[in-house]
Amino acid sequence: MAALPVRELARGRRAGVAALLTPGGQVAGLGNHGLRGTRHSVGMAVLDRLARQLAVAESWRADGRCCADVALAAARGLELVLLKPRRLMNLNGLSVASAAEVYNLRPADIYLVHDDLDKALGEVVIKLGGSARGHNGVQSCICALHSNEMTRLRVGIGRPEDKVTVSSYVLAPFSASEQERLELILAQAATFLLEHILQRRAPMGDRG
Repeated sequence: MAALPVRELARGRRAGVAALLTPGGQVAGLGNHGLRGTRHSVGMAVLDRLARQLAVAESWRADGRCCADVALAAARGLELVLLKPRRLMNLNGLSVASAAEVYNLRPADIYLVHDDLDKALGEVVIKLGGSARGHNGVQSCICALHSNEMTRLRVGIGRPEDKVTVSSYVLAPFSASEQERLELILAQAATFLLEHILQRRAPMGDRG
């Protein structure tokens, strides 16, 4: 049996139990499509881990309307749109903005998950709006949405040592020693993000 497109999945969900859910927003993992496993695409890795936690890891579908992989998830009365752009980092904003239009979401309803050179590996910080701080993916989202209200989950990857250039560093896979820590880092980042979303957006009776 052929897989249903995301539009049909959304209709099916809203026709049943999902009709009782509160829209919880879009969670976008920024990165370079086709370059998974690199430091610059750690946002996408966090989204994969979040999808596992929400039991929708097998639900990713390519959505041509926003040029992204999309999965719909439910958590404590919220419906979340999980998104991984199928574009390069500096064009991620086009996918995020298109999905916002498809799902009728405002910039304030959007979470961006991305790498941060200025944070040590494993350090995870929530930032409420503001500038892109030199991150091309975030800047792309600000330009496409005409807003800087999006909340960001900044995932530390550290800075390169010696004479390694920043571009070479972020586009390279995590080192063997980093890989040993990565699974725990991704799990902690996904949990931290989900807890923040639920505390801010879940219906009062469903907050933990």
